[in-house]
Amino acid sequence: MTKTVSTIQSTFTKNAAEQSMTHIAVLGAGVVGITSAWYLRQAGYDVTVIEREPAAGMQTSFANGGQISVSHATPWANPATPMKALKWLFREDAPLLYRLRADKAQLKWAMQFLQECRAERADANLVQMVRLGLYSRDALQQLRADIGINYEQQTRGIMHFYTNQAEFDAAIAPTERMQALGCERHVIDINNAVSLEPALYPIAHKLTGATYTSHDESGNAHLFTQRLAERCADAGVQFLYDTEVLALNADANSTSPHIHSITIRPKGENAQTFSADSHVLALGSYSVSLLKPLGIHAPIFPAKGYSATYQINPRAPHLAPFVSLIDDEFKLVTSRLGDKLRVAGTAEFNGYNLDLNSTRCEAITRRVQQLFPKGIIANSVQYWTGLRPMTPSNVPLIGRAHSGQVRHGSHNTHATFDNLWLNTGHGTLGWTHACGSAKAISLLMQGETPQVDFDFIGLTV
Repeated sequence: MTKTVSTIQSTFTKNAAEQSMTHIAVLGAGVVGITSAWYLRQAGYDVTVIEREPAAGMQTSFANGGQISVSHATPWANPATPMKALKWLFREDAPLLYRLRADKAQLKWAMQFLQECRAERADANLVQMVRLGLYSRDALQQLRADIGINYEQQTRGIMHFYTNQAEFDAAIAPTERMQALGCERHVIDINNAVSLEPALYPIAHKLTGATYTSHDESGNAHLFTQRLAERCADAGVQFLYDTEVLALNADANSTSPHIHSITIRPKGENAQTFSADSHVLALGSYSVSLLKPLGIHAPIFPAKGYSATYQINPRAPHLAPFVSLIDDEFKLVTSRLGDKLRVAGTAEFNGYNLDLNSTRCEAITRRVQQLFPKGIIANSVQYWTGLRPMTPSNVPLIGRAHSGQVRHGSHNTHATFDNLWLNTGHGTLGWTHACGSAKAISLLMQGETPQVDFDFIGLTV
């Protein structure tokens, strides 16, 4: 049962006096927030998670594509994207749909995104994402081994298949680049692809090639998040569900600003203040509005992603894939989750709108019926949409918050907050990067250096 704010505050006052522990508030109970809470608690901190939903993993982590896709993580911002986006501009079912809005934040983000599409920037961002991905996948596997958590995981790898010769030819160089960065990703022929995943046999004649990595994984991010939240609670993490974070309240200190409290509003109650020693902001797309009043401009904009979940045909379960797949032509990913098939993808830049677009939903089902017509029960479909917190570079913001424009690869000449940390902006790879991001933020908060060559923010003043 969720405790009241006053009960938790008194509990932490007692703990602080008896155990001299630091109290950390983690804002957000998605997969990034819950993994942050886990690693911080394991490091010995008192932790409270504050979440506006009634349970963990109920928004962006609820029904994503399910992939731990380290080796198939080319940034959305790459040299090929601008021309593709123009081609898709007037297609309602396009993989990337950009709705023009009278929104300065969206326009600014789009201009930064175009800058990140340059070849040298795209490659630098790829390097960052792969390094963090390898670190994070190792952390997930270690966590799974340590606590025996089960979340419908599949460790059969990820296959990226192509039905267009030009797209397959264009995949050769990125595959070689991934190999150079330490990923076990290889080009395979059609026979090998069908042998690895027999459910592709009906469309084998349409395939032009594939790439495959056996080390990548898939699993149910929502189930993982909720089960890890249970483990967090067992370990002593406190949870304030049904509680909205309204504001971060800072002391007006131009050189070393400090969050002295946060304003929260439990469901059905009036706004009230809550105090902690340090704060980790893991609210995804909703991080921006809390940071802006502090003079922190986080380059995050929501990209609405869609997913469809189908019941696998119990009479022909072998006709639905076991290997997690990436359909390059339609930019869709598939993951088998128990007796369900999750298919997810596309990006719609339409602000914070969460309405389901029936055209885009139906396009997913048409494609799934082309690929696995007898493997799923089409009329069992459940559609979902969630907001991915996208940075222009696709590289997440992990580290200490500082005023001004938050960005990677630059020295921080602005004031750094001594007790506000960011773990947000993970875009399409929140599940892939969650454990590594959380492990890293825990180490950084302890004054230690994570064993990953990643450009953490706010560490140089």
